[in-house]
Amino acid sequence: MPTPTNLTIRQQSKVLEIAFDDGAAFSIPFELLRVYSPSAEVKGHGPGQEVLQVGKRDVGIRGAEPVGNYGVKPLFTDGHESGIYTWDYLYKLGNEQDRLWQDYLGRLHAAGYEGDSGRDAQAVPPPGRHGGGCGGH
Repeated sequence: MPTPTNLTIRQQSKVLEIAFDDGAAFSIPFELLRVYSPSAEVKGHGPGQEVLQVGKRDVGIRGAEPVGNYGVKPLFTDGHESGIYTWDYLYKLGNEQDRLWQDYLGRLHAAGYEGDSGRDAQAVPPPGRHGGGCGGH
């Protein structure tokens, strides 16, 4: 698997830029990183236990901690700090971000959010929804 040659957190544009030794380079939006966090808080502890993340449009990253030689732990401004992003996972997020983004928007729509309203900080579950997978953290 490729290894990173550069990693830059762009606060103003809210993207993590990462380049790899195979020539691939990606700009991954903070929001995408946050909603696809590899943490148990987001992924759950098994298939079907994923928690839909809402209200993350404006999430920032206030820092990042290296994790051995294999990854990084972003420190998000919403308090989420438990996801360890391996280089392999960041490569996957960057390489598949268009498909992942569409999947995320589809899941918001399936949960009853109109348009991309589930991305807004003030997003609340639509009427008739009882949270089932619409965690806000």
